[in-house]
Amino acid sequence: MTDSSITDTAAMTDAELAAHLAFHAGKILLQVRDAQVFEGKSLGKAGDETANQFLVHSLRHLRPDDGLLSEESKDTDERLGKTRTWIVDPVDGTREYGEARTDWAVHVALSIDGKPEIGAVALPGMDAVMRTDAPQSVPEAAATPRLVVSRTRPAKEAIAVSEAIGGELVGMGSAGAKAMAVVRGDAEIYLHTGGQFEWDSCAPAAVALAHGMHCSRVDGSPLIYNQRDTYMPDLLICRPEWAERVLAEVAKL
Repeated sequence: MTDSSITDTAAMTDAELAAHLAFHAGKILLQVRDAQVFEGKSLGKAGDETANQFLVHSLRHLRPDDGLLSEESKDTDERLGKTRTWIVDPVDGTREYGEARTDWAVHVALSIDGKPEIGAVALPGMDAVMRTDAPQSVPEAAATPRLVVSRTRPAKEAIAVSEAIGGELVGMGSAGAKAMAVVRGDAEIYLHTGGQFEWDSCAPAAVALAHGMHCSRVDGSPLIYNQRDTYMPDLLICRPEWAERVLAEVAKL
Protein backbone atom coordinates (compact mmCIF):
# COMPACT_ATOMS: atom_id res chain seq x y z
CA MET A 1 0.00 0.00 0.00
CA THR A 2 1.05 3.55 -0.66
CA ASP A 3 -0.89 6.62 0.32
CA SER A 4 0.84 9.26 -1.78
CA SER A 5 -2.59 10.45 -2.95
CA ILE A 6 -3.46 11.50 0.59
CA THR A 7 -1.37 14.35 1.94
CA ASP A 8 -3.62 16.18 4.38
CA THR A 9 -4.24 14.02 7.43
CA ALA A 10 -6.69 16.54 8.88
CA ALA A 11 -8.97 16.06 5.89
CA MET A 12 -8.95 12.27 5.98
CA THR A 13 -12.06 10.24 6.63
CA ASP A 14 -11.91 7.93 9.65
CA ALA A 15 -11.26 4.94 7.39
CA GLU A 16 -8.48 6.74 5.52
CA LEU A 17 -6.92 7.76 8.80
CA ALA A 18 -7.05 4.21 10.18
CA ALA A 19 -5.30 2.88 7.07
CA HIS A 20 -2.77 5.72 7.03
CA LEU A 21 -1.81 5.22 10.67
CA ALA A 22 -1.64 1.42 10.43
CA PHE A 23 0.54 1.65 7.32
CA HIS A 24 3.01 4.13 8.83
CA ALA A 25 3.13 2.36 12.20
CA GLY A 26 4.10 -0.76 10.27
CA LYS A 27 6.89 1.13 8.50
CA ILE A 28 8.13 2.44 11.83
CA LEU A 29 8.20 -1.10 13.23
CA LEU A 30 10.21 -2.38 10.27
CA GLN A 31 12.71 0.46 10.75
CA VAL A 32 13.09 -0.35 14.44
CA ARG A 33 13.77 -4.00 13.63
CA ASP A 34 16.07 -3.26 10.69
CA ALA A 35 18.20 -0.95 12.83
CA GLN A 36 19.45 -4.11 14.59
CA VAL A 37 19.86 -2.28 17.89
CA PHE A 38 17.47 -4.58 19.75
CA GLU A 39 16.85 -8.30 19.76
CA GLY A 40 14.62 -10.80 21.51
CA LYS A 41 12.17 -9.38 24.05
CA SER A 42 13.85 -5.98 23.99
CA LEU A 43 13.04 -5.70 20.27
CA GLY A 44 9.37 -6.42 20.91
CA LYS A 45 9.28 -3.86 23.72
CA ALA A 46 11.01 -1.20 21.63
CA GLY A 47 8.67 -1.83 18.72
CA ASP A 48 5.57 -1.72 20.90
CA GLU A 49 6.60 1.50 22.61
CA THR A 50 7.63 3.30 19.42
CA ALA A 51 4.58 2.33 17.37
CA ASN A 52 2.26 3.03 20.30
CA GLN A 53 3.66 6.52 20.77
CA PHE A 54 3.09 7.28 17.09
CA LEU A 55 -0.47 5.94 17.07
CA VAL A 56 -1.59 7.47 20.36
CA HIS A 57 -0.11 10.90 19.69
CA SER A 58 -1.57 10.92 16.17
CA LEU A 59 -5.06 10.03 17.33
CA ARG A 60 -4.97 12.45 20.25
CA HIS A 61 -3.99 15.19 17.82
CA LEU A 62 -6.32 14.35 14.93
CA ARG A 63 -9.35 12.99 16.82
CA PRO A 64 -9.13 14.76 20.22
CA ASP A 65 -12.81 14.28 21.08
CA ASP A 66 -12.81 10.50 20.62
CA GLY A 67 -12.05 7.84 23.18
CA LEU A 68 -8.88 5.77 22.90
CA LEU A 69 -7.93 2.28 24.04
CA SER A 70 -4.49 0.85 23.31
CA GLU A 71 -2.86 -2.34 24.52
CA GLU A 72 0.30 -0.40 25.36
CA SER A 73 -1.24 2.56 27.23
CA LYS A 74 -2.82 2.78 30.66
CA ASP A 75 -6.57 2.48 30.33
CA THR A 76 -8.90 5.05 31.88
CA ASP A 77 -12.66 5.42 32.30
CA GLU A 78 -12.72 8.44 29.98
CA ARG A 79 -13.45 6.33 26.90
CA LEU A 80 -16.52 4.70 28.48
CA GLY A 81 -18.60 7.83 28.01
CA LYS A 82 -17.65 8.17 24.36
CA THR A 83 -19.76 7.05 21.40
CA ARG A 84 -16.59 6.81 19.29
CA THR A 85 -13.52 5.05 20.61
CA TRP A 86 -10.36 4.17 18.74
CA ILE A 87 -8.99 0.74 19.66
CA VAL A 88 -5.41 -0.02 18.63
CA ASP A 89 -2.81 -2.74 18.94
CA PRO A 90 0.62 -1.37 17.93
CA VAL A 91 2.10 -4.85 17.43
CA ASP A 92 -0.21 -7.82 17.23
CA GLY A 93 2.12 -10.81 17.32
CA THR A 94 5.22 -9.52 19.10
CA ARG A 95 6.97 -12.89 18.86
CA GLU A 96 6.43 -13.10 15.10
CA TYR A 97 7.58 -9.49 14.69
CA GLY A 98 10.80 -10.27 16.53
CA GLU A 99 11.39 -13.38 14.46
CA ALA A 100 10.98 -11.42 11.20
CA ARG A 101 8.03 -13.55 10.16
CA THR A 102 5.14 -12.19 8.09
CA ASP A 103 2.27 -13.26 10.38
CA TRP A 104 2.11 -10.17 12.61
CA ALA A 105 0.00 -7.04 12.26
CA VAL A 106 -0.86 -3.51 13.31
CA HIS A 107 -4.49 -2.85 14.29
CA VAL A 108 -6.24 0.51 14.13
CA ALA A 109 -10.02 0.48 14.62
CA LEU A 110 -12.84 2.83 15.44
CA SER A 111 -15.67 1.44 17.56
CA ILE A 112 -18.94 3.35 17.25
CA ASP A 113 -21.63 2.57 19.83
CA GLY A 114 -19.72 -0.59 20.68
CA LYS A 115 -19.64 -1.90 17.12
CA PRO A 116 -16.44 -2.51 15.10
CA GLU A 117 -17.40 -0.07 12.35
CA ILE A 118 -14.14 1.17 10.84
CA GLY A 119 -10.62 -0.17 10.79
CA ALA A 120 -7.43 -1.22 9.11
CA VAL A 121 -5.07 -4.12 9.63
CA ALA A 122 -1.55 -3.60 8.34
CA LEU A 123 0.51 -6.67 7.48
CA PRO A 124 3.93 -5.01 7.14
CA GLY A 125 5.73 -8.27 6.40
CA MET A 126 3.47 -8.69 3.36
CA ASP A 127 3.44 -4.97 2.45
CA ALA A 128 -0.34 -4.98 2.69
CA VAL A 129 -3.06 -3.04 4.47
CA MET A 130 -6.57 -4.47 4.63
CA ARG A 131 -9.17 -1.76 5.23
CA THR A 132 -12.89 -1.29 5.66
CA ASP A 133 -13.27 1.38 2.99
CA ALA A 134 -11.54 -0.60 0.23
CA PRO A 135 -12.77 -4.20 0.38
CA GLN A 136 -11.03 -6.53 -2.00
CA SER A 137 -12.51 -9.42 -3.91
CA VAL A 138 -12.31 -12.63 -1.90
CA PRO A 139 -11.02 -15.74 -3.71
CA GLU A 140 -13.19 -18.83 -3.89
CA ALA A 141 -13.19 -21.05 -0.82
CA ALA A 142 -11.15 -24.22 -0.75
CA ALA A 143 -13.01 -27.53 -0.98
CA THR A 144 -11.48 -28.59 2.33
CA PRO A 145 -12.08 -25.87 4.97
CA ARG A 146 -8.87 -24.48 6.46
CA LEU A 147 -8.94 -23.36 10.09
CA VAL A 148 -6.22 -20.97 11.22
CA VAL A 149 -5.00 -21.72 14.73
CA SER A 150 -2.14 -20.77 17.00
CA ARG A 151 1.11 -22.18 15.65
CA THR A 152 2.27 -22.97 19.20
CA ARG A 153 -0.90 -23.85 21.15
CA PRO A 154 -3.95 -24.62 18.97
CA ALA A 155 -7.18 -24.58 20.98
CA LYS A 156 -8.81 -27.95 21.62
CA GLU A 157 -12.16 -26.56 20.43
CA ALA A 158 -10.68 -25.62 17.05
CA ILE A 159 -9.11 -29.05 16.74
CA ALA A 160 -12.42 -30.73 17.57
CA VAL A 161 -14.38 -28.59 15.09
CA SER A 162 -11.80 -29.22 12.38
CA GLU A 163 -12.15 -32.97 12.87
CA ALA A 164 -15.95 -32.73 12.85
CA ILE A 165 -16.16 -30.83 9.57
CA GLY A 166 -13.25 -32.55 7.84
CA GLY A 167 -11.08 -29.47 7.97
CA GLU A 168 -7.38 -28.75 7.86
CA LEU A 169 -5.50 -26.87 10.60
CA VAL A 170 -3.14 -24.08 9.53
CA GLY A 171 -0.77 -22.77 12.19
CA MET A 172 -0.28 -19.01 12.21
CA GLY A 173 0.89 -16.20 14.49
CA SER A 174 -1.08 -13.12 15.40
CA ALA A 175 -4.85 -12.74 15.64
CA GLY A 176 -4.82 -10.10 12.93
CA ALA A 177 -2.86 -12.32 10.58
CA LYS A 178 -5.30 -15.19 11.20
CA ALA A 179 -8.37 -13.04 10.57
CA MET A 180 -6.84 -11.54 7.45
CA ALA A 181 -6.01 -15.02 6.18
CA VAL A 182 -9.78 -15.59 6.01
CA VAL A 183 -10.33 -12.24 4.30
CA ARG A 184 -7.48 -12.83 1.83
CA GLY A 185 -8.71 -16.31 0.93
CA ASP A 186 -5.88 -18.23 2.61
CA ALA A 187 -8.29 -19.86 5.09
CA GLU A 188 -12.02 -20.26 5.62
CA ILE A 189 -12.36 -20.23 9.42
CA TYR A 190 -10.75 -18.50 12.40
CA LEU A 191 -12.16 -19.95 15.61
CA HIS A 192 -10.56 -18.71 18.83
CA THR A 193 -11.45 -19.79 22.36
CA GLY A 194 -8.27 -19.02 24.28
CA GLY A 195 -9.15 -15.52 25.42
CA GLN A 196 -8.16 -12.17 23.92
CA PHE A 197 -8.68 -8.47 24.53
CA GLU A 198 -10.59 -5.88 22.55
CA TRP A 199 -7.49 -4.62 20.73
CA ASP A 200 -6.80 -8.13 19.42
CA SER A 201 -9.98 -8.31 17.36
CA CYS A 202 -11.66 -4.93 16.84
CA ALA A 203 -9.79 -3.93 13.68
CA PRO A 204 -9.76 -7.48 12.26
CA ALA A 205 -13.51 -7.81 12.88
CA ALA A 206 -14.24 -4.46 11.25
CA VAL A 207 -12.23 -5.40 8.16
CA ALA A 208 -13.71 -8.90 8.00
CA LEU A 209 -17.26 -7.53 8.21
CA ALA A 210 -16.52 -5.07 5.41
CA HIS A 211 -15.46 -8.04 3.28
CA GLY A 212 -18.72 -9.90 3.93
CA MET A 213 -17.42 -12.33 6.55
CA HIS A 214 -19.27 -13.64 9.59
CA CYS A 215 -18.01 -12.24 12.90
CA SER A 216 -19.40 -13.18 16.32
CA ARG A 217 -18.71 -14.74 19.68
CA VAL A 218 -18.68 -18.55 19.57
CA ASP A 219 -22.25 -18.62 20.92
CA GLY A 220 -23.36 -16.53 17.95
CA SER A 221 -23.78 -13.29 19.90
CA PRO A 222 -22.29 -10.06 18.49
CA LEU A 223 -18.83 -8.74 19.28
CA ILE A 224 -19.21 -5.66 21.49
CA TYR A 225 -16.37 -3.22 22.13
CA ASN A 226 -15.45 -0.30 24.36
CA GLN A 227 -16.50 -2.19 27.48
CA ARG A 228 -15.13 -1.54 30.96
CA ASP A 229 -13.74 -5.07 31.03
CA THR A 230 -11.72 -5.36 27.82
CA TYR A 231 -11.33 -9.15 28.01
CA MET A 232 -13.00 -11.09 25.18
CA PRO A 233 -13.05 -14.85 25.75
CA ASP A 234 -13.68 -16.04 22.20
CA LEU A 235 -14.63 -15.19 18.64
CA LEU A 236 -15.45 -16.65 15.26
CA ILE A 237 -14.45 -15.01 11.99
CA CYS A 238 -15.29 -17.11 8.98
CA ARG A 239 -16.86 -17.29 5.57
CA PRO A 240 -20.62 -16.89 5.98
CA GLU A 241 -21.37 -20.30 4.48
CA TRP A 242 -19.47 -21.97 7.34
CA ALA A 243 -20.86 -19.95 10.25
CA GLU A 244 -23.95 -22.03 11.06
CA ARG A 245 -22.06 -25.33 10.93
CA VAL A 246 -19.15 -24.14 13.04
CA LEU A 247 -21.41 -22.54 15.65
CA ALA A 248 -23.40 -25.76 15.86
CA GLU A 249 -20.27 -27.85 16.34
CA VAL A 250 -18.96 -25.52 19.06
CA ALA A 251 -22.31 -25.76 20.86
CA LYS A 252 -21.87 -29.53 21.09
CA LEU A 253 -18.55 -29.25 22.92
